[in-house]
Amino acid sequence: MRLLRFVSAALTVLAALQSVHAAPAVTLKATLLRPGDDSRLERTRLERAYLGHPGGAAGDGIQVAIDESQFELEAAGVAVELANQPVASLEAARAAAVAAEKAGAAVLLTDLSAAWTLAVTDAVKLPVLNLGEAADSLRQQDCRARLYHLIPSERMRSDALAQTLIGRKWTKLLLLVGPSPQDQLRAAAAQASIKRYGLQVVASKPFKLSADPRERDLANPLLLTAGSAYDAVWVVDSDGEFARSLPYRTVLPRPVVGDAGLVALAWHAQFERFGAPQVVRRFAKAHQRPMTAHDWAAWMGGKALVTVATAAPKGPAAAWALALAKTPLDGSKGTNLSFRPWDGQLRQTLLLTDGQGVISQAPIEGLLHRTNVLDTLGADEPEKLCKVAR
Repeated sequence: MRLLRFVSAALTVLAALQSVHAAPAVTLKATLLRPGDDSRLERTRLERAYLGHPGGAAGDGIQVAIDESQFELEAAGVAVELANQPVASLEAARAAAVAAEKAGAAVLLTDLSAAWTLAVTDAVKLPVLNLGEAADSLRQQDCRARLYHLIPSERMRSDALAQTLIGRKWTKLLLLVGPSPQDQLRAAAAQASIKRYGLQVVASKPFKLSADPRERDLANPLLLTAGSAYDAVWVVDSDGEFARSLPYRTVLPRPVVGDAGLVALAWHAQFERFGAPQVVRRFAKAHQRPMTAHDWAAWMGGKALVTVATAAPKGPAAAWALALAKTPLDGSKGTNLSFRPWDGQLRQTLLLTDGQGVISQAPIEGLLHRTNVLDTLGADEPEKLCKVAR
């Protein structure tokens, strides 16, 4: 009889535990807003695998982070529920954000352009995690108090390159810049980094890929790289097609950096330290492709959701927002990562890669900063144009 009572009590406890795991006390709802027709994911672009470009949908990385954290979530008695919402226009993105907030979402994640990201952020009172837009304007004059950035800014990437160049004493640069408006903005970021680290532009030339025979000289590497003495060629090519053809085709035998040759990225699948190979293998197993820098930013978005849910399991949304701003994140880069209070950018190391492996990391060894060496990448606090309080 005593044995039967013991077994009955044990079964009761087991049922209670299963009930707890089956029905988490709190569910953090999040919504990913992404372009419904994303030209970056067009098949032929994915096949070319340009360095620094997305390799697939942002939802892939987020889901891997959530799936690998299930034990942690269950132990805290919480769950993360992700909705994936495609949008076709700025107005649709704004409406989807409002609808997600009304449906109980506590956090929004975006893989949208700068203008669409701002529209979403201004439409709701929720924290917004920017996964894919690197524009410095979102961290500077167009910043928002509830907008956080997982992907590194253009200025962070160009600072990483400038640090690497100065560390190798490649101080004289030939700058080649593409014709698009995005190229012009990214060239301005490159110029700011070049000035910050005391490099010298010996010549700056435009290039253009064109079917017009009268303009073919504008895409000729030999003509573009002639006439100057330089230590390296820095190419700014948002499209990627010209840049990939530039290494080993310059007049002088010099390295190419920027959007080909040596490229600064948030992540590369050949990174082999700090648990990165395990992250890469989990991602590849789930989605049958290499993990890109954009995938890492999305994965970090998922990690942020898990961290927020477990750090403030009782909610409400205000507590989750505070946890997001204050709780360090582990990005498998060897150091805790945190959001800068002045612009919402995630502090992080960057990887310098030639596409085959990781050559080095930035910040470079020996570089000093008064508070946090990671703030040598991107606009530092004295340079901030962001006026909002977090």
